[in-house]
Amino acid sequence: MPANAVVDLEHLARYTGGDAALNAEILRLFDSQASELVIRLRTILESRDAKSWREVTHAIKGAARGVGAFALADAAAQCERVGLDDHRTASLAVDQLDVEAGAVQRFIHGQSKA
Repeated sequence: MPANAVVDLEHLARYTGGDAALNAEILRLFDSQASELVIRLRTILESRDAKSWREVTHAIKGAARGVGAFALADAAAQCERVGLDDHRTASLAVDQLDVEAGAVQRFIHGQSKA
């Protein structure tokens, strides 16, 4: 994977057999899911629902790793580690997660135009 690649398409291709249409469909689904989950995390942060926080951060981490969005997965893992005890730190972690999710989404949108 190139050092600046947001999504490791070779990693994804190992799961899809290199099927370009399947790769595109998986990335499209991931794109919509990522947006919803980041928004949901912000709501969870405000309600301080620790169980939902763990579930959503873990889901983002796993899904991101599955498609090869490793920086996003790392940001989700950081959110998972931070937890909700320190609201400010958790909020900053979600901000970073949002930045990484945005980078992945821009990458996906660029792929769909290619």
